[in-house]
Amino acid sequence: MAITDKTSLQLPKENLEAEDFLPLLGTDYIELYVGNAKQAAHYYMSAWGFQPLAYAGLETGLKDKVSYVVQQDKIRLVLTSPLKSGGEINAHIDKHGDGVKAIALWVDDASKSYLETTDRGAESYFEPRKLEDKDGEVILSGIHTYGETVHVFVERKNYNGVFMPGYTAWKPFYNPTDVGLNYVDHMVGNVGWNEMNKWCKFYAEVMGFAQLVSFDDKDISTEYTALMSKVMSNGNGRIKFPINEPADGRKKSQIEEYIEFYNGAGVQHMALATDNIIETVTALRNRGIDFLTVPSSYYEDVLDRVGEIDEDLEPLRELGILIDRDDEGYLLQIFTKPILDRPTMFIEIIQRKGAKSFGKGNFKALFEAIEREQESRGTL
Repeated sequence: MAITDKTSLQLPKENLEAEDFLPLLGTDYIELYVGNAKQAAHYYMSAWGFQPLAYAGLETGLKDKVSYVVQQDKIRLVLTSPLKSGGEINAHIDKHGDGVKAIALWVDDASKSYLETTDRGAESYFEPRKLEDKDGEVILSGIHTYGETVHVFVERKNYNGVFMPGYTAWKPFYNPTDVGLNYVDHMVGNVGWNEMNKWCKFYAEVMGFAQLVSFDDKDISTEYTALMSKVMSNGNGRIKFPINEPADGRKKSQIEEYIEFYNGAGVQHMALATDNIIETVTALRNRGIDFLTVPSSYYEDVLDRVGEIDEDLEPLRELGILIDRDDEGYLLQIFTKPILDRPTMFIEIIQRKGAKSFGKGNFKALFEAIEREQESRGTL
């Protein structure tokens, strides 16, 4: 059995370097600014198996925006659209298209989280604020990170409502079945030339994260394009943020394409975990989700590279699911094509069978698949 890479074996032991002045309990929600929240909610429900959870809009007293909240197991998406012209949300959508605005982090103390991070140099997004209703209180605070992306700290230990004050339960007749997605495994950010180390330093110094692993342009390259990446993780390993930047190549890399169409740094993809990737991807394909494909030759020697796995190879080949191994176990992963009109955000489906790494052994096949898509768009 061949081990695929040494760098990706630098796993949770390095997390001990993370200074846990900012204890994070998990990802609370991901908020996307979108052009039409009602239709976006229908898409994530119909295609991705999310269930309706909460709603805020004109009926709840909002005059300028509307938000639909959908949930699948531990994953919550907040889909927000403006109700009037002008303002921050319209400007964000005009500049970036639909995209992730906020990665909200679940904490015990949102006020302390704000002070700890701003005292270490974080730029304030908003100071701690308390939201209250008959079900209790939620305290929120926020800081800026790369591009126009923000982190919102969410303290909800004294709240028993459906989502948070200002929202009402959303219970439409349409409530599709889930597809087996369980939680956010990691969130990947794309930043500009020579900005990766700056933002890794931010996560280390401002938020107490440690570096799990680093990939350079020799690790992540093809004949035409290259990129560099570092993975930052908080102390308990529940929050992992790979940060990518472009590297010199003969043609335009996926990171450059993203930055061109997103008009700056932002969230490239969400990696969503499942306990049965074959069932999940089959359900998603049946609901119209398009995935990147790799040549059938990828599977001719994959088991020589990764060793024995529990799954039959044939359904993995049929679905285009990639396999990789580290010294903790193996993982299965697959990536969608861009899910938006702009070639910006996509989604990764991942199943971990012990592995803590990020699929370095699949990078070449994956990026060649992305390049084929870029070529079809005329952006390579």
